[in-house]
Amino acid sequence: MEIPTSRTQRRARIEIVPLIDIMFFLLATFVMVSISMVKNRGINVLLPEASTGTPLDHKGHVVISISEAGQFYLDKVEMERPRLLDELGHLKQANPELKVFINGDQNARLGLALGLLDEARKMGLTKVAFETRPGASR
Repeated sequence: MEIPTSRTQRRARIEIVPLIDIMFFLLATFVMVSISMVKNRGINVLLPEASTGTPLDHKGHVVISISEAGQFYLDKVEMERPRLLDELGHLKQANPELKVFINGDQNARLGLALGLLDEARKMGLTKVAFETRPGASR
């Protein structure tokens, strides 16, 4: 014989909305932590201003950067000047129509940039340009 109770039988249920909230929180935390762990590989240079600068095609080019402290970078890889010139020579042999863009901090020594320009011309590189940022005419 079955004794009636005032409690009805309920099936156990798992609520998924709180689980979804927790999963989104964990996902957002993981994304934020992984973004903060990525190392910025940019070179911090403040380009000088030039009102007459024109955009150039950057296909098949290398970028030489000169930091304010006088460090040289070839395509964001720091190297000493002799090694940079050797690498530039190898790149010139591989591609005779190589384009070279020199960008340097506005407070970097002008002699460093002109020295690189002179060495590039000695190697036979004729497509050398200085990168600037747009500025107002003075």
